[in-house]
Amino acid sequence: MKTVKISGKTVDEAISLAMQKLEVNSQEEIEYEVLDQGSKGFFGIIGFKPAVIEAAPKIDPVEEAAAFLRQVILDMQVDVDIELINKGRETEFQLIGKDIGVLIGKRGKTLDSLQYLVNLVANRNSDKYARIILDAENYRERRQEALEHLADRLADKARRTGRKVVLEPMNARERKIIHTALQNSTDIETYSDGTEPRRHVVIALRNQ
Repeated sequence: MKTVKISGKTVDEAISLAMQKLEVNSQEEIEYEVLDQGSKGFFGIIGFKPAVIEAAPKIDPVEEAAAFLRQVILDMQVDVDIELINKGRETEFQLIGKDIGVLIGKRGKTLDSLQYLVNLVANRNSDKYARIILDAENYRERRQEALEHLADRLADKARRTGRKVVLEPMNARERKIIHTALQNSTDIETYSDGTEPRRHVVIALRNQ
């Protein structure tokens, strides 16, 4: 991060000079620390001390996370582009390209790991929390639909057999999809069991 130390007759002048040096258009785009308030001196001449500040451009957490992810993609030598989509309280990084499967990984594990890392990078220097969702050609939507179908199918199996159905270990987000898909069922209940990373969903008849 580019940091400059600037002096001026007053703090305000030093801030203005720092903005010019950092090539920004408004004070809101920089963060600064006053190192010396300065003093006017006697008759503005004798004993005059300039004000001194240290300033740097404010970090855009989303752009910093995007730059990190672009470098990861470059290091992995895959042909993938990133499209940033602002969704209000969160930003979606949509990955697009012919090598997309490499970044998704088995059942989305690589994608989840990358999402965790970009959120760490985005929030390491920011005082405002930035939430970033990482997706790859709408993989998450397709995965959700597949899990919802799986939930319905295994609920039917529990009804037919009268036995509990234990699903494979899933992350918290995917377990929530299963729970939500069956939450309105009158004869089926779901609960999570086990410890991470082997925590899984169990589908069973109510009062079983």
